[in-house]
Amino acid sequence: MSVFNERAQNLARLHESGELLVMPTVWDTFSASLAQEAGFESLTIGSHPVADSIGSADGEQMDFADYLAVVQRITGAVEIPVSADVESGYGLKPEELFERVYAAGAVGVNIEDVVHGEGKRVRDRQEHADYIHGVRSAADAAGVDFVINGRTDAVKLSEQFSDPLGEAIARIKLLEEAGARSVYPVALSSADQVKQVVEAVSIPVNVTAHPVTAHAAGDLAALRELGVRRVSFGPLWQKWLAEVSSQQLSAWRQG
Repeated sequence: MSVFNERAQNLARLHESGELLVMPTVWDTFSASLAQEAGFESLTIGSHPVADSIGSADGEQMDFADYLAVVQRITGAVEIPVSADVESGYGLKPEELFERVYAAGAVGVNIEDVVHGEGKRVRDRQEHADYIHGVRSAADAAGVDFVINGRTDAVKLSEQFSDPLGEAIARIKLLEEAGARSVYPVALSSADQVKQVVEAVSIPVNVTAHPVTAHAAGDLAALRELGVRRVSFGPLWQKWLAEVSSQQLSAWRQG
């Protein structure tokens, strides 16, 4: 069994443990090594912070090969499981997406329903579920315990839906059925919203938290009490580091 197959099994086990899993969102070998040294058991790579770190932009504007080169450097620098944010899939067929991401050493993916390469078109419910099912099928055929985090932007895109939270819940239910091992309805802004989505599925719900100020629904203990079982940082850790660094560097210039 390859080392990455073992990492895939480990990441799947962490998701099935029933415990809250914090996966710091990293963007290079430096941030990934910091998170590993801090004792975290797994990591996720964020497309937004990676794009910022290489002088590109989020929204599938990076060359996918360039992005995977960053992924491969990170997975080669740490010894813990790493998942990669692949936005909506960069226009790739599900089978090719799985093959290329896994070849880069990532043992999970985050897949969203906004197709940036098509004018930010939002996939309909079943289309998104079918895409994730395709990745699930490809991974299963390869014998890899791949962890798919199914993301929906329904709450964030509130103007497009009469009931954004209800739409998000309907979507994550389909994503669970399609083979996602966690779901990620972004932009949840209250404890009540978090509670509703947690109760809608049996797999872990991912929320984005700030590494210092946590989430609008509360700190880590509060999120655990609400039933949240996966936390990532999105671009917030990188942004916080930028803010702190700017303040300190400005102080040096003024000193």
